[in-house]
Amino acid sequence: MARINDTANVLAFLDMLAWSEGTAGRGDDGYNKVVNGVDSPNFFNSYADHPRILVTVNSKGLKSSAAGRYQFLAKDWLHYKALLNLPDFGPVSQDKWAIRLIIERGALGDIKAGCIALAIRKCSNIWASLPGAGYGQPEHSLDKLIAKYVQCGGETNDH
Repeated sequence: MARINDTANVLAFLDMLAWSEGTAGRGDDGYNKVVNGVDSPNFFNSYADHPRILVTVNSKGLKSSAAGRYQFLAKDWLHYKALLNLPDFGPVSQDKWAIRLIIERGALGDIKAGCIALAIRKCSNIWASLPGAGYGQPEHSLDKLIAKYVQCGGETNDH
């Protein structure tokens, strides 16, 4: 479960993202998860900094440094650490970073209003597991994501 203090809808959306990215319930509920791959260590041991572990994620040699509950890339870490004045790569910092990305996509108001399908569409270019992301990784259907969001305690006004 997300560790930041926010509305039920925002927390449910964050939990849905973690489920979608395959990190929820793994290790420290995904906060210490390294992207899956052929050479992945699976988890990292310190929240002091982004772990910057480069993993080969498929047989074609695609590499990723994605880590944490929301699978953030190492290349973006220093920018968001400074922008949000994050003290570390710990759970609350990761939650704040995820919310910042949601804000940048113009989806926070939609989430608070329960317009989850629209919020998912707005965020689809950030998280590879969302429908329409187009990163060549498995994507969840909108129906499954909304069902998970509701299961996580969110309310929806989608029709």
